[in-house]
Amino acid sequence: MSEEVFGDEEDFSDRRFESIELRDGVVENRVFENCVFSRAHLNGSSFRRCRFVDCVFEECDLSNWQLAGAEMRAVTFKDCKMVGINWANAKSLVHLDWHSCALSYGNFVGLDLRKSSMQKCVAREADFADSNLSEMDLRGTDFGAARFANTNLTKADLRQAMNYSIRPDANKIKKAKFSLPEATLLLYGLDIVLEE
Repeated sequence: MSEEVFGDEEDFSDRRFESIELRDGVVENRVFENCVFSRAHLNGSSFRRCRFVDCVFEECDLSNWQLAGAEMRAVTFKDCKMVGINWANAKSLVHLDWHSCALSYGNFVGLDLRKSSMQKCVAREADFADSNLSEMDLRGTDFGAARFANTNLTKADLRQAMNYSIRPDANKIKKAKFSLPEATLLLYGLDIVLEE
C-alpha cells in the first residue's frame, strides 16, 4: 500500500503531503526532510526504520502509529491525534515539539526528550517512567493518570499543566516551574497531613 502513496522513491525533501491516507499501511527505510504532512490519516501504519528531519505534521491522525527503528529530529506536531503510540520503539527522538495534540496512552518510558516541547496537549494515562524530560516545555498539558516514576523533570516548565501526580521523592524536579493551585498536587504524594 505504501507504493501507492510514496511510489518507489526513498528520499523526500521539501515535499507536502496533503490528505494522504495510509491506514494500517507499512512504509520502510524512507527519509523525509523538510516535509509537511497535512490532514494525513496514518493511523495504525508502520513506519519502520524511517527518518524524519525538520518535518511538520498538522491536523493528522497518527493514532497507534508504529515507529520501530524510526529516527526523528526537529519534528513538529500540531493539532494531531496521536493516541496509543509506543514512542519507546523509535531509534532516536531529538527536539520534538507537540502542540495541542492528543497523546493519551502513549509510552515514553526511558526516552531522552530533554529540551523538547509538549504544550497544551492531552497526555492522559501516558507513561513517562525513567524518561528525561529536563528543560521541556510542558505548559498547559493535561497529565491525568499519567505515570511519572524516576522521571527527570529538572528545569521543566509545568506552569498551567494539570491533573499530574508527581511525587517529589520519586522524581527529579529541581528548578522545575509549577503554578498554583496545581502545584499543591505535589504535596499529596508526601507522607504528611494536609488540612483545608
